[in-house]
Amino acid sequence: MATPVMAPMEGKVLSIRAGVGQSVEEDDVILVMEAMKMEISVVAPVKGTITEIKVAAGQAVDPDTVVAVIG
Repeated sequence: MATPVMAPMEGKVLSIRAGVGQSVEEDDVILVMEAMKMEISVVAPVKGTITEIKVAAGQAVDPDTVVAVIG
């Protein structure tokens, strides 16, 4: 079953640390956002394989935007 990874708050994607097809463990960093002048790591909520990255570096996101999918 696919698990969405969501942005925790409004901000901008600084860097993407995981790619499609990459295996991740729970709490591995998938991407880093900037929000309120702080860097926020967005981590994998479950163990699995990244099936989609739905954002790009530099993109602004709203809270609860799906940024990646783990299959």
